[in-house]
Amino acid sequence: MSRLGKKPITIPEKVDVTIDGFIVRIKGPKGKLERTFKTDIIGIEVTDEGIVLTPANLEDNFSQALWGTYGSHLINMIEGVTNGYVRKLIVEGVGFKSEVKGENLEMALGFSHPVIMTIPEGLEVTAVKNNITVTGIDKELVGSFAAQIRGKKKPEPYKGKGIRYEDEIIRRKQGKKAA
Repeated sequence: MSRLGKKPITIPEKVDVTIDGFIVRIKGPKGKLERTFKTDIIGIEVTDEGIVLTPANLEDNFSQALWGTYGSHLINMIEGVTNGYVRKLIVEGVGFKSEVKGENLEMALGFSHPVIMTIPEGLEVTAVKNNITVTGIDKELVGSFAAQIRGKKKPEPYKGKGIRYEDEIIRRKQGKKAA
């Protein structure tokens, strides 16, 4: 039984939720999101209490698994259109730098060539000194693009060089000792 799925999801005043068959559209002050759900497995209804999720079959493990997942997706969508999501990354290393040029993020990461990444539509990326900020309304898109940036040069444990999340702690190793 899903504890998250049992509770109705409250809808803030500025948010509008519409359900059109399998597609749920959520519109808020920051923008609008839509997602396709399997409504034949989990029923989604908008009531006075909020969004209510009801599984079609409680004995089915698949519908029980999707019950809480769908609730989590809807909560993330509502949070995105009201407040948005921000992921901050720190670029550490001598000569490592990043800048936004048009629709591309260009980074110098110690390779023989610059690393160029195209910024996905719906995201806003800023690069100031050694900080990269990824902002958007879709939690999955923000997290995915931030992970792709980090994947270009993961932080190493000896000097800490690379790209890391702002709240990430890198365990440092001692390295070689002089004889």
